[in-house]
Amino acid sequence: MIVYLMCFILFLTGMYGVLSQRNLIKIVIGLSVMEISIFLFMALIGYIDAGVAPIVTQTGEQLIYVDPLPQAMVLTAIVIGLATNAMLLAIAIRLYKKYKTFDVRKINQLKG
Repeated sequence: MIVYLMCFILFLTGMYGVLSQRNLIKIVIGLSVMEISIFLFMALIGYIDAGVAPIVTQTGEQLIYVDPLPQAMVLTAIVIGLATNAMLLAIAIRLYKKYKTFDVRKINQLKG
């Protein structure tokens, strides 16, 4: 139970970084922290204590298998998150080249 609470605290830390910062790079880092907490939570959902890999053999013993679906979803989400972060950083760099600042409030005030 404490691990799920730590995932929630990590998510709130990332959300605080997104909502309280003015710098675009720090906002992207906050989004990455939120994303990592979700990945961790999804991986924890599929964890079973003393579970084994879901490889079925012909033996008749009853084993507890770990669900591989959350792990596959996390791998897919990591790839999508990497592409999203790369695009956000590329947009931040383009905004910096145009406005010479990463500050969101200054970019909002500038016209052109």
